[in-house]
Amino acid sequence: MQKGQKEIPLSVPNLDMEIVDNLKECIATGWVSTGGRFITEFEQKIAKYAGTDDAVSCQSGTAGLHTALRILGVQAGDEVIVPTLTFIAAVNPVVYQGAYPVFVDCDEYFCIDTDKLAKFCDEECEFKNIKDAAGNVERKLINKKSGRRIRAIIAVHVFGNMANMEAVMGIAEKYGLAVLEDATEALGSYVTEGRYRGAKAGTIGDIGVYSFNANKIITTGGGGMIVSRSQKYLDQARYLTITAKEASPEEALHFVHNDIGYNYRMTNLQAALGVSQIDKLEEFISIKEHNFNRYAKCLAGIEGLKLLAFTPTIRSNKWFYALYVDEEKFGEKRDALMHRLIDSGVQCRPVWKLTHTQKAYAEMQNYEIEKAYDYEKNVLNIPCSTNLTEEDVEYVCEIIKGR
Repeated sequence: MQKGQKEIPLSVPNLDMEIVDNLKECIATGWVSTGGRFITEFEQKIAKYAGTDDAVSCQSGTAGLHTALRILGVQAGDEVIVPTLTFIAAVNPVVYQGAYPVFVDCDEYFCIDTDKLAKFCDEECEFKNIKDAAGNVERKLINKKSGRRIRAIIAVHVFGNMANMEAVMGIAEKYGLAVLEDATEALGSYVTEGRYRGAKAGTIGDIGVYSFNANKIITTGGGGMIVSRSQKYLDQARYLTITAKEASPEEALHFVHNDIGYNYRMTNLQAALGVSQIDKLEEFISIKEHNFNRYAKCLAGIEGLKLLAFTPTIRSNKWFYALYVDEEKFGEKRDALMHRLIDSGVQCRPVWKLTHTQKAYAEMQNYEIEKAYDYEKNVLNIPCSTNLTEEDVEYVCEIIKGR
């Protein structure tokens, strides 16, 4: 990139100076850490938007996923079925619990392939009656290859798409599995057809988790939120994320902790950013929709390029745009196009290295991975910030066309 050249970031926050008043209040009152009114207000606003009775803030989406897995009973030696096409932070919390991920392929919308998920449970697993130390017998789904219990499914909603939750929940109900929705990229997406029509991403499974990292559709700089239709789960989440400190006045005064918890609470400074951002979420989604359509129009008819559509049975927040590059038809490799864009001041990126091929997970079981390899090789994420202008979109498209 040359000095003075136009720069277009991939995905950056869209903040305004109204937020400064909230931050000033935090500083003036001294409530800058894990207490303060903005935390409660942000939790209430997210719960109202998601359609749940409550929500629990935390330090990150990863912290939320870790907390949720513990609440759902994932223990050392268990297995959790996960997609391989996801950011590694969606999988790491499984290992934090001493459990093992089992990797499954993605569908055309980047989310877990529910046909292969069902096939894995049908053909690679079996029910066994297992007696515990107390002599109680429980029917458990056991992986034939490893001999371990399958405890849960993590359904990751990738790029603002949503996994086929009707299929996921059907499989979970059939096999007695917990469902954790990683909705860290899908705040604002919701189902428009079928059994869960109107349900927001994160509110269908047992527990859902959002992220407010700097590149998300709204941001608190870092931070996350846990949602559920089970108040019991949310009460557990609130308890665990404040280091399992007892709530009664006397016990709190003497710092009584009757369990091992985590220092995962969101700060008031973070929440002060969030309470302003959430009110603009629908506006941001409209901008995302407009810019996606603008890209689609500009790139239409270019042989070998396809701006991939979002799940048709949902209203997507269209968080990240995915451009598929067919090397033979387009006449240029995906990575060559990527570097040409970067050299022209346009930030872009490939999709993640598949998680089951990462060093830490290379020996873990994976099942019928095919589509994910294709996307790993050929998909490019292009600028999608909510402050992206039409001029920016046209500039990106001109660089793409100018091979």
